[in-house]
Amino acid sequence: MFKGFTRFLQRPGERLKTLFGNQDGSGQTPGLRILPREDHPISRRLFSDSALKVLYRLHNAGFEAYLVGGCLRDALLGKTPKDFDVATDATPDQLRELFRNSRIIGRRFRIVHVRFGREIIEVTTFRGRPGDEHGEHLAHQSEDGLLLRDNVWGSVEEDAMRRDFTVNALYYNIADFSLHDWAGGLTDIENRTLRLIGDPQVRYREDPVRMLRAIRFAAKLDFSLAAATEAPIRDMAPLLLQIPPARLFEEVLKLFLSGQAVATYHLLREYGLFAMLFPEADESIAELEWAEPLILQALANTDERIRQERPVTPAFLFGALLWPGVQWRARQLQAEGMPPIPAQQTAAQQAVSRQIQHTSIPKRFSLPMRDIWDLQERLPRRRGKRAFQTLEHPRFRAAYDFLLLRESAGEIAPGLGHWWTAFQEGDEHEQRRLLGKVDADPAGTPGPRRRPRKRRRGGRNRRSTPDHD
Repeated sequence: MFKGFTRFLQRPGERLKTLFGNQDGSGQTPGLRILPREDHPISRRLFSDSALKVLYRLHNAGFEAYLVGGCLRDALLGKTPKDFDVATDATPDQLRELFRNSRIIGRRFRIVHVRFGREIIEVTTFRGRPGDEHGEHLAHQSEDGLLLRDNVWGSVEEDAMRRDFTVNALYYNIADFSLHDWAGGLTDIENRTLRLIGDPQVRYREDPVRMLRAIRFAAKLDFSLAAATEAPIRDMAPLLLQIPPARLFEEVLKLFLSGQAVATYHLLREYGLFAMLFPEADESIAELEWAEPLILQALANTDERIRQERPVTPAFLFGALLWPGVQWRARQLQAEGMPPIPAQQTAAQQAVSRQIQHTSIPKRFSLPMRDIWDLQERLPRRRGKRAFQTLEHPRFRAAYDFLLLRESAGEIAPGLGHWWTAFQEGDEHEQRRLLGKVDADPAGTPGPRRRPRKRRRGGRNRRSTPDHD
């Protein structure tokens, strides 16, 4: 990392004021500011080789090419840029011809993915204002203002004003390495403020997912929402119900797998967005005192695993978010007379059926999630060969972690988790000793098993065969 960048990060506020002077912070678009290479700290050494290949090929082919958005914002904040997005005046069809390793995706917004091994560089064509005439390329909106289709091409200026937040309307020009600030994003980075470009109510109606993006960026960057940006969110939260469940599933992964899941959860609850994503969980929190502690602990564990660069599965995360609702439903079914195991299975099915109306859960995650839930019934049953059979189950480790989560939240009494910890770590002799103590350890252990009644031969239980004439 070069010296100028280090100095910029140490005192970004003073450096920005030196470059631009003080601004009133009114939220009005201040107009374009172009910083030549010598006046900003962003270096090409921060960019991936794949991103540079895309930028230079576009430039050499005669197209405009800019690196945009989050990678520049993160670089200015001292974070390592990860996702590199490119904006250009080349259309998707022209991009497809220029990059044989690319494909066009999306219907609502047509974008191009250029693949380099496992790395994907997302390239978008400059978008224009949806209300303008652009030949055959038109935007389509619902009566509520929701953008249903938006493949209107425009200029770089129009594209910048179509960006969601000022801190994402930064453009790095590969032609001369200058940094273009179209909406006062550098000032908002200095003030650690997240601000929507344009009228927030209009922008949220165009795409209600912008409310989730506001929460995600505020939690991820530790920014405050500008007053005008946050004001409409609580009232407009129900607009999320218009969004397809498949898209909201992807947004949930971004919300909770960014390393700031706990902070994100609190903001979602504060602004009334959590209930739009997980209504069953939101309702169960009011009914079960252990529900929120369980969810928070699961999210905290997720954050810790991400910090340690350990794998995280959405199956476990969704399992924790939906579990309180499953238990709440199961209690109600049992109160109506249904036996415990059928009640549990019915409650799980009902909870999942309701959830997929809000966020879809692909089978590659829903099936493991159900396994984790089902194993909660098997973990207390440890007599004979059952403990070894449960230990060999492919979802045992996740189910064991889930059991510890339930104990720490106070849903069930502690003890069973400690037994399984010792059983996993013990040798054969220790395992036999632990199995011998199952009867003496009531924690999570079912009652004495009834032996099947043997059918007697003869005597009173033997029915006489009647004579027939």
